[in-house]
Amino acid sequence: MAICLVLAMAFYDQLAHSDLPCPLCLLQRLGFVAVGFGLCLNVIHGPRPRHYALMLIAALFGISVSGRQILLHIVPGTGSYGEPFLGLHFYTWAFVCFFLVLLGTAIMLLSEGQYRSEGRVSPARFGGRLLPKAAFALMVLLAAANSVSALLECGPGVCDDDPATYKLLEEAAPRS
Repeated sequence: MAICLVLAMAFYDQLAHSDLPCPLCLLQRLGFVAVGFGLCLNVIHGPRPRHYALMLIAALFGISVSGRQILLHIVPGTGSYGEPFLGLHFYTWAFVCFFLVLLGTAIMLLSEGQYRSEGRVSPARFGGRLLPKAAFALMVLLAAANSVSALLECGPGVCDDDPATYKLLEEAAPRS
């Protein structure tokens, strides 16, 4: 649910404040979606090392992209991208969140008991509780919404460095 909250906050900021994400921001969102996908695999199939590996790879990707964006804006006079949220820009929060995902996933990997199946009801994990189903559905919805938004913003080509409009909608609008 925490990953869903991160994606929802970024998407809300985009829609409510007309603050289109830059290409690096879109890549960070992709990293969060991949982390969420790894968590969803755990919910559906049960905990497996490969699901955690996917989360670690996605978090490393995300922390690299957000770290690059922090370094781009750390030089005095270069400005920043977007408005701060609780004193930090979204790319800085993304760096912190990806670090926490790396730390949390490493801690989860320390628990070997989660991989043992004796005395456990197996594949019906996803069948019972409402919260895992809701988290899965919300993750899929946010991933789809962010994908559509990125397509509208960038079109089929390369995204603008500093996007001002939804390129695909602008190209499709009738000219007067």
